[in-house]
Amino acid sequence: MYGWKGITQADAFDARRGGLKDFKILFRLLHYTGPYKGLVVLGLVTMVMYTATVVATPIIVLLAVDSVVPPGQSLSRLTFIVIIFFVNAVLNYVTHYIHQVSMSRVSQNLLLDVRDDMFNHLQDLSMSFYDRSQMGRIMSRLQNDVFQIQEFLSQMAITLGDILTLSAIVGAMFFIDWTLALVVLTVVPPLLLIGVVWQRYSWPRFMRVRRALAIVNGNLQENISGMRVIQSLNREGTNHKTFQGLNKDHMEANLSSQRFAASLMPSVEILGGTAMALVVIFGGLMTLNGALEVGVVVAFALYIQRFFEPIRNLTMQYTQMQRAMTSASHIFELIDEKPEIVEKPGAKTMPQVVGEVVFKGVRFRYTPDVEVLQGIDLRMKPGETVAVVGATGAGKTTLSSLILRLYDVTEGSITVDGHDVRDVNRASLVNQIGTVVQEPFLFSGTVKDNIRFNHSGVTDEQVVRAAQIVGAHGFISRMDGGYDAEVEEWGGNLSAGQRQLIALARALVFDPRIIILDEATASVDSQTEMIIQEALGKALKGRTALVIAHRLSTVRNANRVIVMDAGRIVEEGNHRQLLSKGGVYSQLYRMSFGGNGAAPSADGASISE
Repeated sequence: MYGWKGITQADAFDARRGGLKDFKILFRLLHYTGPYKGLVVLGLVTMVMYTATVVATPIIVLLAVDSVVPPGQSLSRLTFIVIIFFVNAVLNYVTHYIHQVSMSRVSQNLLLDVRDDMFNHLQDLSMSFYDRSQMGRIMSRLQNDVFQIQEFLSQMAITLGDILTLSAIVGAMFFIDWTLALVVLTVVPPLLLIGVVWQRYSWPRFMRVRRALAIVNGNLQENISGMRVIQSLNREGTNHKTFQGLNKDHMEANLSSQRFAASLMPSVEILGGTAMALVVIFGGLMTLNGALEVGVVVAFALYIQRFFEPIRNLTMQYTQMQRAMTSASHIFELIDEKPEIVEKPGAKTMPQVVGEVVFKGVRFRYTPDVEVLQGIDLRMKPGETVAVVGATGAGKTTLSSLILRLYDVTEGSITVDGHDVRDVNRASLVNQIGTVVQEPFLFSGTVKDNIRFNHSGVTDEQVVRAAQIVGAHGFISRMDGGYDAEVEEWGGNLSAGQRQLIALARALVFDPRIIILDEATASVDSQTEMIIQEALGKALKGRTALVIAHRLSTVRNANRVIVMDAGRIVEEGNHRQLLSKGGVYSQLYRMSFGGNGAAPSADGASISE
């Protein structure tokens, strides 16, 4: 990953205030140009050549004026100067073109690398980051903040040229006549003072715009994702009012920043007019006194125009740069976010999994003040199906998350075949575990791609076989295109049960030794559940399976049932044993199948079943 880690929290604070530390953000951004040094050198060389042609033009005009004033001068000299003028114009065009193209390529490649870094880093961040982050704000950084940097980078080459042009013009004016140059440059101190004051107070306004936009995007994403609930509960009006308020805050932040940005340009124009007046007055008097030639005054007038043109550009570009630096600070805050789940140095590759999973004294907290798991001791033998049941919030799903190392235990350890999951390469472990969650997520692409997913070595025959095992082959074959049928975003063209069946096929297609089913049948109807249960009876043979379920009908055939309550294991045994105890499991079962109050019979069936 490209990037420079030189910004401390104190620096970031100073950057938000718009201090000199802002340059650290800029330098970190420019650090991404490292792989493109050749293009950078070409762009800088041609930029210098282009600037030289720009600065040379008034001098050529000076020579041309002095060759005809006073009248009677030789026209042969004027002809030579005209030829020089056209040669200079051609060089101006060629060097400007090469400079623009090369620097544009650098800026676009830089932007590509920034996006890649952000995406790769988001893949590495722990689930805890996503638990506490609003997706809309993350998307705002990926889209809007990157767009602001793109706008800035597209102007960066022009900005560099303008800065070089300003420096060269000042040097040329002093070279021609230092006295008149000093007179003209008396406008520079007030210009710098205005710039410093403006910069100090503009940063908070631009930061407010970015934050307001992130909040708007977050609210928009939340409303679109929850549209079914919103319309079902008739909450459109309330949500609209909330969005209107956030949208208005964004508009007011934008208007505030625009008003402040607009206040700078008139100041520059006034100082530009003042400089031109100084040239006319003092230059004219010096010409009348014979201290200057007419060509010098003309050249200075041209330089004044060229001097304030880059300043006008820089004024507008500075506004864009402020936005870009705000966006860059947001992006680097994201890139600097430290993953909580990191691999130990020299983490070994997980060997072929046999299937023993052991929880030893496991405690876990999502937040420091709430302990979700409290001393879990559990051993799952290879090939054993262990079902976990309990009320919502008992900690069932947390068990599966810890096996997959989406989080790290607070205390204790989890081992797979004797290997602590924190000591092995996570990818080598997770690639051997099949997982199905309650809300299956399907990606845009074909059905075949969604079943094969991360296992490129899986053949088409294996894909079909996995679909047949879970009972998905029938409806897939009836789709237009079969296994090559396109799946819409989030699987929108499939029912909830069909999405779940595809997710089950995806979990089985690479023949894993460990399978985790987290509420895998919660989204399917009773008939589909029966098909899945029959399929799982075959598919889970010889595999270690952790089955998390609310529906107790899905756990009857498990070798063991673990009953959890408030982060503890309170009961353990098979279906019949737990029913006979008359404890928590029996109560849960009665609530599930004995709604009329009938007690379950010895074989686990209730009167209402």
